[in-house]
Amino acid sequence: MTTSVKWQETDDIIRLSGIIKRFGGAQALSDASLAVRRGTVHGLVGQNGAGKSTLIKLLAGLHEADEGAIEIDGVAYAGLSPQQVGHLGIHFIHQDRLLVPTFTVGEALFLGREPRIAGTPFLDRKLMRQKSAEILDRYFGLRLPNSALIGELTAAEKQIVQITRALLDNPKVLVFDEPTAALVRREAELLFALIRRLRDEGITILYISHYLSEIVDLCDTVTVLRNGRDVATLAVGETSVREIGALMVNRDIAELYPKPKVAHGSPFLELQGLGLANRYADVSLTLHRGEVLGLTGLVGSGAKELLRTLFGLETATSGAVVIEGDTVFSASPAAATAKRLALVPEDRRRDGVALDLSVTENTTLASLDRFSRAGLLDKGAEKRKASELIERLQIKTDSADALVRTLSGGNQQKVAIAKWLSRQSEIYLLDEPSVGVDIAAKVEIYTLIGELAERGAGIIVLSSDIDELLGITDRVLVFFRGRITREFISAETSPGQVLAELTGANETLRHVG
Repeated sequence: MTTSVKWQETDDIIRLSGIIKRFGGAQALSDASLAVRRGTVHGLVGQNGAGKSTLIKLLAGLHEADEGAIEIDGVAYAGLSPQQVGHLGIHFIHQDRLLVPTFTVGEALFLGREPRIAGTPFLDRKLMRQKSAEILDRYFGLRLPNSALIGELTAAEKQIVQITRALLDNPKVLVFDEPTAALVRREAELLFALIRRLRDEGITILYISHYLSEIVDLCDTVTVLRNGRDVATLAVGETSVREIGALMVNRDIAELYPKPKVAHGSPFLELQGLGLANRYADVSLTLHRGEVLGLTGLVGSGAKELLRTLFGLETATSGAVVIEGDTVFSASPAAATAKRLALVPEDRRRDGVALDLSVTENTTLASLDRFSRAGLLDKGAEKRKASELIERLQIKTDSADALVRTLSGGNQQKVAIAKWLSRQSEIYLLDEPSVGVDIAAKVEIYTLIGELAERGAGIIVLSSDIDELLGITDRVLVFFRGRITREFISAETSPGQVLAELTGANETLRHVG
């Protein structure tokens, strides 16, 4: 029996042990360990602040541990530099892409390692095109124009450029940091297929994600971090989302989707044959006070455009919107907010909050008229309202004056919701409300949605997470190619039923029948 080529199943390519890292008086990592077996997909999970980012930055050579041992391929290192990490075959695919938007695809792929024509200082652009085209075709089955600018690419295409850049170096390890945060479902599924293929070819994957369903579907092993240390490393086939979640928050999540029983009130919002040219048509629905109504659909199904129309970001071309018996026309966000509508957008960092304003300033941003007298801002009243909402929503911040960019994703989302609570909104349009936040923050956001319903608000939740929708809503409406094709009672429906409807599988069966 020979092991000269075939790797041993227990062979760890990365081993971090007893890692301690302090930043000033704060201890980010406390005796943390991580062992990643060669040729596997290893998940790394934990709440925001659990130490994931610090551990990954240590591995990337961006931080140096105060104590502990680092071994790569069985060799111990006192410390690592980014250049050394690259030479060791470890490459990182970041959620923020880290690509220069004004570079072309070719320039981004070969930045810092441009091949040159032998004996000359000139770039070998032909070789660059050839090598990148081979990788793109082999792994992705597509071509990206070498001259296309990074800034013109979609989120998925930017990620492909990052992965291709790494593959050009024949990596041993690829580290994916929240890779699906900006991807739609189909793009994410293509990424998962690629990761499985890379693993089968012997490349080790370290996969960091807030989405526990991805961890369970994709990974062989998962390490859970909590409060700066690893609390468990589990074989994924022997665990569950519930067990992983309970380890992350150090408590039994009796119900991941807390939903109070709320008696629905009178009809609040009604859509009558609403349409937007080339987006959706003949949309009719009723939202009651105290009801949480779910919407879902693939990209381009029209569901997202419907929310934009309700908030005055798009103008309907047919039909009517009725709020408590009055036909309204939301020609602008200002008109929509005057009718007590609130939109919490999917991209909270770009559209939902002002990152360089304080928590207080963000909280009152949509309701400054309520805190102004004769054109002057009543800062005392503003501060009192912000403090009330910080306490009510349990927003974790050093102070009400802290910049929102310093908050975690989950707390930024709470600030985005607080802005509309300050406005005393009553109809909430929530677009992917839990995207990119950890499991504990998700539960807090779900709890807040339930509280809004209990207070008599009407809530519409658009989400691509089917389990989430069925867990927190009363009904789910499925959009397919611009129309509502099915209504489900959430408590009586399985995820598979919704998935079949939103992917068009049921549509195919109906035509066959």
